[in-house]
Amino acid sequence: MNIKKLTCLILCFTLACGALISCNISQQDKTNEPQTQSKSYYEFFDTVSVIFSYEGDDSTVFEQRHTAVSSLLQKYHRLFDIYYEYAGINNLKTVNLKAGIEPVKVDRELIDFLLYCKEIYTLTNGKTNIAMGSVLKLWHDARELSIDSPDRAYIPSEQELYDASLHTDIESIIIDEENSTVYISDPQTSIDVGAVGKGYATEKAAELLLEMGVKSYVLNIGGNIRAIGQKMSGNGWITGITNPDKTSEDSFVCRVVIKDISLVTSGDYERYFMFDGKKYHHIIDPSTNMPAEHFSSVSVFVKDSGLADALSTALFCMSYEQGLEIINSLDGADAIWVYRDGTVKATNGITFSNNKP
Repeated sequence: MNIKKLTCLILCFTLACGALISCNISQQDKTNEPQTQSKSYYEFFDTVSVIFSYEGDDSTVFEQRHTAVSSLLQKYHRLFDIYYEYAGINNLKTVNLKAGIEPVKVDRELIDFLLYCKEIYTLTNGKTNIAMGSVLKLWHDARELSIDSPDRAYIPSEQELYDASLHTDIESIIIDEENSTVYISDPQTSIDVGAVGKGYATEKAAELLLEMGVKSYVLNIGGNIRAIGQKMSGNGWITGITNPDKTSEDSFVCRVVIKDISLVTSGDYERYFMFDGKKYHHIIDPSTNMPAEHFSSVSVFVKDSGLADALSTALFCMSYEQGLEIINSLDGADAIWVYRDGTVKATNGITFSNNKP
């Protein structure tokens, strides 16, 4: 990531974190709450990660906890990386390089993750498909060049996209649990886990913190929020759902209260480029190989952050009715859909707040 992009990301993320922790709670509530501690990291998943403690643990304990989380995030970042290899491990970059050549022996953590991704594929009717790498690379390359050199902007041709889509069969990812190997049988298929990897790692970090005994923490990993427990006062955290309409005076379409749950939003307003006056964002619908056009954003609330991440992408690529059916089939899941015309729909289990961050 170049310095300009990172600086912009840090600024946007700082504002988002402010929306989470500046909750406009009553003065009495503020008095009763322990002092908040936080630690930021900039090296995982090409984004900014912040670990918040709201339970008043001392500096030594907080140091132990955030150091353990950062080590775990670093491990998953390296395992899921499709652009770089690292000494001592075989990661998804290695697996992709060996597509059609030979199986790759990998850590058990990667085996478990890929098995999870196959379950997600079935749950989302193929809308979250980690075998879409060949199609996503075409859009990634177009976006990067178009952002860096707008005068050279382009979009992939229909033929290029069709040809790439012939190599997106998730069954070509062959997992051998006994021998701990992964093999891509189609040499032109590649794995891309951008729709689920960050959320999955976030949930593993939450599990680690729970094992360490935390009761009131929040992880914000590149905008993937995982609330562990609630505030010590018993209140939840108030955060805003970003308004995709950047011309609006209100930065949020609504404010919500979260407790012991994950919140992940997929939207068309951050990672995009312009070509011939039209915006092309990064969320690609597998059924069209084009950026999905149903909504401006979809936010998913469910305890498992990996599931929230995967569902937010999937629901963005399907109709409201299809998405609602999936949400209703899952215990403890809710969603907010923001249409391109500003219309907002939400399921009934969400707690809204009138307080402004």
